[in-house]
Amino acid sequence: MSAVLLAVDWGTSSLRAALIDAHGQVQDTREFAQGILHVPQGEFAKVFQHRLGDWMQAPERLCLISGMAGSRQGWQEAPYCPCPAGFEDLSTRLHWIEPRIALVPGLHCTHQKTLDADRIGPGQDDVMRGEEVQIFGALSITGLSQATVVLPGTHSKWAQVRDSRVQRFQTFMTGELFALLSQHSILARTLVTDAPWDEAAFVHAVQQAQTGPGPLAHVFGTRTSALFERLPAAALTSHLSGLLIGEELRATRDMPDPLLLVGNSTLSARYALALRALGRSCTVLTHEATWAGLASLARNLNPPVIHHER
Repeated sequence: MSAVLLAVDWGTSSLRAALIDAHGQVQDTREFAQGILHVPQGEFAKVFQHRLGDWMQAPERLCLISGMAGSRQGWQEAPYCPCPAGFEDLSTRLHWIEPRIALVPGLHCTHQKTLDADRIGPGQDDVMRGEEVQIFGALSITGLSQATVVLPGTHSKWAQVRDSRVQRFQTFMTGELFALLSQHSILARTLVTDAPWDEAAFVHAVQQAQTGPGPLAHVFGTRTSALFERLPAAALTSHLSGLLIGEELRATRDMPDPLLLVGNSTLSARYALALRALGRSCTVLTHEATWAGLASLARNLNPPVIHHER
């Protein structure tokens, strides 16, 4: 069956694309190390034509693009869609670059008022671009309408879904903090970053993070563990990872089940292990969630590009 949708995930570091038929099945994929940071300003259309122009030659084919291509640093800015938001909300807020190419808006939510709302403001804003497609793809794949969707990464997201709508979400800079600490702090002098993965050290650190003085003190303990040889040097990187992910799980321990974990296989396996160590289970999904999410958006267009399942 001929593909009706060109699904594109254009993020910070990579450009991924898939051809999807009218039943939502992926026919072919491509991937390039040409994220938005590697595209000169004003040349997004040129790069798109070079990489995917042949896939847009079919006159009836539609293209939906998610990710940072819709940011201010991207092709064009696609304004955020406010939460609560579902499939239909994103579909009606697509930002059309031309009649057959549209950018998917990210999501925006505002958390409850801070302790000193008069001085600090009404609350803290949170945003995502690209993860919203993965969330709706995970819902489409699993058939769930209520879940907590976890998207680990440089900036991890925890989204609460009810009635197939993202009600709110929270971002944690876990991956970025790990990179900063392991490369640019005093810890970088003691960590063996290319050491083999130490599961026992990681799990112990995840559990340690659930109690005690908090992450600022626990992280310093990584250095003293090296000084007094409480942990072998090869285990320190896994220990630091466990502390930071463990702190993220401590902060989200009240978010309800079921948990859907969506991300690359290596990082998702680490989060799944941490969750099991704390007595929680999850369903793990990988890149298929992105294609399922973009197909679901195409299914909610008027008229739909992809058939509704029976």
